[in-house]
Amino acid sequence: MGIECLVLGAGQEVGKSCVVVTINGKRIMFDCGMHMGYLDHRRYPEFSLIPNSQDFSDSISCIIITHFHLDHVGALPYFTEVCGYSGPIFMTYPTKALAPLMLEDYRKVMVDRRGEEEQFSSEHIVRCLKKVTAVDLKQTVQVDKDIQICAYYAGHVLGAAMFYVKVGNSAVVYTGDYNMTPDRHLGAAQIDRLQLDLVITESTYATTYRDSKYVREREFLKVVHKCVAGGGKVLIPTFALGRAQELCMLLHDYWERMNLQVPIYFSAGLTIQANMYYKILINWTSQKVKDTHATRNAFDFKNVISFDRSLINAPGPCVLFATPGMISGGFSLEVFRHWAPYEENLVTLPGYCVAGTIGHKLMSAKIPTQIQLDEDVQIDVRCQIHQLSFSPHTDAKGIMDLVKFLSPKHVILVHGEKPKMATLKEKIESELGIQCRYPANNETVCIPSTHHVKAGASDAFLQSCLCPNFKFFKTDFERGSDLDDDFPQGDECCSTVQPGEEGR
Repeated sequence: MGIECLVLGAGQEVGKSCVVVTINGKRIMFDCGMHMGYLDHRRYPEFSLIPNSQDFSDSISCIIITHFHLDHVGALPYFTEVCGYSGPIFMTYPTKALAPLMLEDYRKVMVDRRGEEEQFSSEHIVRCLKKVTAVDLKQTVQVDKDIQICAYYAGHVLGAAMFYVKVGNSAVVYTGDYNMTPDRHLGAAQIDRLQLDLVITESTYATTYRDSKYVREREFLKVVHKCVAGGGKVLIPTFALGRAQELCMLLHDYWERMNLQVPIYFSAGLTIQANMYYKILINWTSQKVKDTHATRNAFDFKNVISFDRSLINAPGPCVLFATPGMISGGFSLEVFRHWAPYEENLVTLPGYCVAGTIGHKLMSAKIPTQIQLDEDVQIDVRCQIHQLSFSPHTDAKGIMDLVKFLSPKHVILVHGEKPKMATLKEKIESELGIQCRYPANNETVCIPSTHHVKAGASDAFLQSCLCPNFKFFKTDFERGSDLDDDFPQGDECCSTVQPGEEGR
């Protein structure tokens, strides 16, 4: 029986990660995300394609969530509380702590502020998270008598994990999102060398090779400083957890060094709460942050203060971190509408922007331009747009390094763009000799798995194998005198038995 992979999300695209893997009759769902670029039925994975979808609790053995980003966990309350799944759910302790913040913030933005139809309620989020079992890194968990899982540190964001799953003799690693290089607040991904049939890996930056981190940091600081020195306002649309803390640490240190008095703001609420969790979950951060924790908490930003809506049109320069990232709605979109028409202002996009978001449109736009928000609203964009590669995803080198280290029999690429995935597939197959696929959404891929066949043997057969009735003798070659000094002589040398010699 092979391994069957049904890709319900992140197939040849970035968004709504969800892969259902069937191993030896056990069905595991990896991630249960939503697509941030859609507001219609395409927002959620097509759950009806799961076999026996009349009863998801019977059909799915367990769900594994790799981290708290909405494109990996955003559909979970809908799947459990609306679709009715009540089986086991696993994620790390930080993910269990932080996921409800992200989910509730999203619900407020979409329902309370934008008037969208409610997909799940606050009560649904609470009930959903009560079903979750939190796991530690490198803790082997026996889900049932057949399924074993183990989480490994993935970098990327606080609490992100790669998951190893073994069912019988077959084993799979699902990476979720990961980073193979450390940054200021998180370490690099770490995993043991494992015997694997399959690795399912993200491929967001399948063909990108990044410059030095220090080069990127200098570039970011240069454009921000130039903007505020000219009296402009800097909008950094970012998710509350991850890049916000990384860039805050960078700006905080630079402000101290340069003695700048320009205010740095966090949009109130979620990000302030997120920083509190970062302080509590310090053991999941980078070694440098842990080493200095006794004398200084790296997430105490004395130069960063809470932002009030009344300050949107206040005069003077400032830097504002506003959620959500990608300018996909919420407060970052509200501020963008006010600041975008002015040339002295700057919007810096620190990471990947999903197709369909305002951030994605800005990445390819020539300024000045107009951005259509909906049928009735468009924005004149005259501000500076600067894209920086501060993404917490690994680059092409990191993906190749991980696949080479794990050396599975097969690789499946998800969470990437189709043309770039095709290039990476060719590279994996030609350089590493590993079969690679990159299925589209709603496509099923079958790959062979490891099989160990039991064979019976009699006691007499086993005994004869342990004590064979062989008689060895010296050949004419071994009796020769022209042997090399290093070649074994006399009784050290054995040869095969000649036919008919066994019984002598």
